[in-house]
Formats: sequence, structure tokens, C-alpha cells
Amino acid sequence: MAKRKMSNLLALAVLSLLTERPMHPYEISSVMKQRELSTVIKLNYSSLYSVMETLQREGLIVPVETQREGRYPERTVYTTTEAGRSELFDWLRALLRQPMTEYSQFAAGLAFLGNLSPTEVVALLEEHSRHLKKQMRDTQGSIERGLQIGVDRLFLTEDRYMLALLEARLTFIQQFLLEVSDGTLTEMRDGKLVWRVTRLDLALLGSEMQQEHDSTEDNEI
Repeated sequence: MAKRKMSNLLALAVLSLLTERPMHPYEISSVMKQRELSTVIKLNYSSLYSVMETLQREGLIVPVETQREGRYPERTVYTTTEAGRSELFDWLRALLRQPMTEYSQFAAGLAFLGNLSPTEVVALLEEHSRHLKKQMRDTQGSIERGLQIGVDRLFLTEDRYMLALLEARLTFIQQFLLEVSDGTLTEMRDGKLVWRVTRLDLALLGSEMQQEHDSTEDNEI
């Protein structure tokens, strides 16, 4: 698979918005905030300028005019080139066609939670669940507000996807906490609740097998 010229998802957002219509960087930032795209793509102004400089250097966007409004400094308006639109479409096809490895900080925490006591893990995951429920309420509210003002469901797809992910994570945590409490994953030892681990060697073997699998995938790519 050929390496893509750009990998920063902020560049994907810029290409998409500039394909809709020419804009200056401040307008791009405003539209992303208005559409709440910052919930799926990290946005800050300095990074936006850096990304746009790279896109221009790669010939994917070009300046088309400068604008001045009142006392504001001149703002350069950009649009996508034919190469930029081609890059956008190819990039979108790649993202939608095949699952990609996404390194989750939460999954990393789960991988090593055995270093903490079951009691502490339960408390931490219960707190995590409370945060998830708030995020779910906020996301559901965002979807409902969008529908109320006439936003087409197509343009709420990423919010609906994020809500589904939050619901799935909450369901997983609830099931995990149940397994901690019913003794599936824990046991009492010397009056203390500990993890029920009978074959640590198999856990290590599983890690080695995963590393071998990842190495094979890298070679295929």
C-alpha cells in the first residue's frame, strides 16, 4: 500500500471543506466548530495553518484570492486542486473500505489493569461509566439539536457512530464489572479480593502471538 502524502485527519477535513467551497483558514475553523467536527478530529489553529501549508506545498490546495473585512487583516482564501480532490476521494475510500488499527488509550489501560487491585479497578471503571453516560447524553443532545434545525441525517452520521461506540463501551464495562463481582475474574485470597489468574504463561504467550501477527501484517503492507 503506497504511503499517503498526508495522514493528519485535519488535512482530510480541510480538503473536504475546501472541496465544498473556497474558504480562508478562520472560516474552516468556524465551520468545523459549527458542525462539531472537533469531536472526531482534533482542531487547533496553529495546527490548521501548518496542515494548510503542507497541503499547498504538495499541490493539493491553492490560494484563489485575499479578502479584507473592516479592521481585520487580509485573509487568503483557498480551494482544492484536481490533485487535492483526487487525494480526498482516495483517502475516504481507504478509510471506509477496510478497518484500520486505531490505538485506543482506554484499550491500553485495559491491557494492563492487572497491575491494580480489583477494588480500585471497579472504582475507576464506575467513574469511567459516569463520564460515558454524560458523553452519551451530550452526543444524543447534539443529534437531536441537529435534527430539530433541519440537518440531514447523513451529516449526523459521525455523531451516531460515536454514540454507538459509547454505548458499546458502556455495555462492555458493565459486563466486566459483573464478572468482577460474581467471581468470574476475581477470588478472595487471605481475606483480600485479587484477580483470578491461573495461567499467566498463557497470557504471555498470547502477547507473543499478537506481536507475531502484527509483524506479519506489516510485512504484507
